Amino acid sequence: MAEGEGSSSRRWALGDPDVVEVSPEAAAAARWSSARLKRKRTTVAHEIIDLDANDDPDGVMIICEKASSHKSNHSVSHPSDWPKHPKSGLAEDVPGPSHQPGTSTVLPWGCTTPGRPRKHKEIKTVDNKIDEKYKAFKQFDTVTDHSDHYYSMSGKGNVPEVKKPSKGWVRRIQHEWKVLEKDLPGTIFVRVYEDRMELLRAVIVGPAGTPYHDGLFFFDVYFPSQYPKKPPLVNYRSGGLRLNPNLYDSGKVCLSLLNTWSGHGCEKWNPSNSTMLQVLVSIQALVLNAKPYFNEPGYAASANTPQGEKMSMAYNESTFLLSCRTMLYSLRNPPKHFEDFARVHFCKYGRNILVGCKAYMNGAQVGCLAGNGVHDVDEGDKSCSANFKGSLKTLFDELIKEFTRIGVHCHEFQPQRVNPGSTRAKADTTLRL
Repeated sequence: MAEGEGSSSRRWALGDPDVVEVSPEAAAAARWSSARLKRKRTTVAHEIIDLDANDDPDGVMIICEKASSHKSNHSVSHPSDWPKHPKSGLAEDVPGPSHQPGTSTVLPWGCTTPGRPRKHKEIKTVDNKIDEKYKAFKQFDTVTDHSDHYYSMSGKGNVPEVKKPSKGWVRRIQHEWKVLEKDLPGTIFVRVYEDRMELLRAVIVGPAGTPYHDGLFFFDVYFPSQYPKKPPLVNYRSGGLRLNPNLYDSGKVCLSLLNTWSGHGCEKWNPSNSTMLQVLVSIQALVLNAKPYFNEPGYAASANTPQGEKMSMAYNESTFLLSCRTMLYSLRNPPKHFEDFARVHFCKYGRNILVGCKAYMNGAQVGCLAGNGVHDVDEGDKSCSANFKGSLKTLFDELIKEFTRIGVHCHEFQPQRVNPGSTRAKADTTLRL
């Protein structure tokens, strides 16, 4: 006899008035009836209501109306440090109402206990892995395959291979490699070729605060046999787009340091002092700048004038649209040795790019993002043109699709699902229990 059974028998023998003997069939029926009543008392009806995107950013307000005395008065809450779920995440972050073992409480849709939402943990884990992969990509490295390099492809660069370089040329190229490996800024990455020392490939990340922010801009470089007496040749991988007065759709790069544009003194190439690192940094700082409109010859004189600033703003709008198209081109056609980098880069910065697009469509000035989605201008500024906003919306949707394909979490930027049977007024954005 089990201990529980012995205790029950002793209580019955002593005439315990709270103990009543029942048959197994009656006990099963009683348990079924009790469970049915308990479920009835705790049933919660959920209603999906059309939400206005301009209302509370958290999406819904949950209101518990007065209920009969049979309804469980057990309160449900979650820690105040939980992340707020946008309304687009309710149906996808949580599979359904969560019923906790040991209780009869049915939680509102979107609430789980204990701990943080599982989806949040998964996103955090993925973000950490992306950061690790991004950091693992070497800023400078030596590779072999140069088959898609502009100055290696037949009929493209039309330059001779340096087959028998002088010792002085080799020493100078090796010196350039050492300087690049040691002093490259964190937003420039370089690959050189061990069997073709005259070739180099670089990618520059668009600087924050410019219409080029978070974009990737690739350049192929060729060191002629007369280097450093002659400057290197540089070709921009444009994808047929001209997004800067100095970067032609043909790939030509106009820069005084390359002797492809006029200049004076230290602006020109100096065989004794000029370096490849200097060329890359100049492209990033002087070409991919906040107001590229004034890079056009003769336009600098109109800087800081009402008309000049108006034209500059319009140019930035056009430039950002081209920059978005360049992002799509870089993801779909990444150059060799940068395939993984392009994917990881946009996984890491995709959300910032989409935040910027949303800010611009809401009227913020193009180029106002100082990094991580932070605005450095008045949020009330409504300067962007209607044509720009319409064009950007199309590219915004394309970016969402491409970023989603590579694993970026874009739920908060996607259109919200609306219950087709909802007939409530749009102003009613509450979820009633």
